[in-house]
Amino acid sequence: MGIDVRKEIQDFLSSRRARLTPDQVGMPSFGGGVRRVPGLRRHEVAMLAGVSVDYYTRLERGTLKGVSDSVLDGLAAALRLDDDERTHLWDLARLANAGVKTMHRNVPTRVRPGVQQLLDAITGAPAWVRNERGDVVATNELGRALYSPMFAGPGRPVNTARFTFLDPAALEFYPDWAQTAREAVAVLRAAAVANPCEPGLVTLVGELSTRSEEFRTWWAAHDVRSHRTGRKRIHHPVVGTLDLTYEALDLVADPGLTMFSYGTEPASESERNLALLGTWAATERSERSAAV
Repeated sequence: MGIDVRKEIQDFLSSRRARLTPDQVGMPSFGGGVRRVPGLRRHEVAMLAGVSVDYYTRLERGTLKGVSDSVLDGLAAALRLDDDERTHLWDLARLANAGVKTMHRNVPTRVRPGVQQLLDAITGAPAWVRNERGDVVATNELGRALYSPMFAGPGRPVNTARFTFLDPAALEFYPDWAQTAREAVAVLRAAAVANPCEPGLVTLVGELSTRSEEFRTWWAAHDVRSHRTGRKRIHHPVVGTLDLTYEALDLVADPGLTMFSYGTEPASESERNLALLGTWAATERSERSAAV
């Protein structure tokens, strides 16, 4: 189980190199002529990183064991890595030094009562908690209502990536489906290196790779992201379109769990639709209680 660390390093570094041009990094294009491959050449990255060409070549072939922090810093700067990509590079270096099995940790599948109480106290905004592989482990009432199509699906545990790629309802639910799907892949890619031997994550990636051509294609791009804030557009089957902002908060006392909450622009149509969603959720709750 787990991943091929050398190949992960090789593919990540080569893919980051391929996306850059000499003009983007402010250096002349050495050698001239037509480039046979896209992006920077190895000797150009080596020059930017302050290492020899031979040394950089060894790095890109998957050898990060024993590499100093200063070299990693130089490499990250040369390849113009963003914060998420830098974290990913450091995770790869830790894997190379410590070994895959030593970095395994259990993924939480439920929340403490205090966290659920906090969720339930948030009544005016959808809120939910997921683990690092995207399982939804807790929600408040409005959060469950917002993602009702995902909870209506057959897969358990409820998982954001599985819904996005394998449930046809996701194509209508996410008007910007391709962007949402690529972001889901990037989150899983980062998690797969941060916790490489987690059985549920390995199984999920295998399932999605087998059943979705889009997932396989975007997985091979080696993009990584950790969602902390942003915007999301949803077409809800009951209330229509919702343009939402979201904030993510890591639960410090519960490593591996992240809470998401959503908001809307004041006095917007989305705010009105969200209020309508709250009314619908309350009605559904009342009907369930009456049926018991």
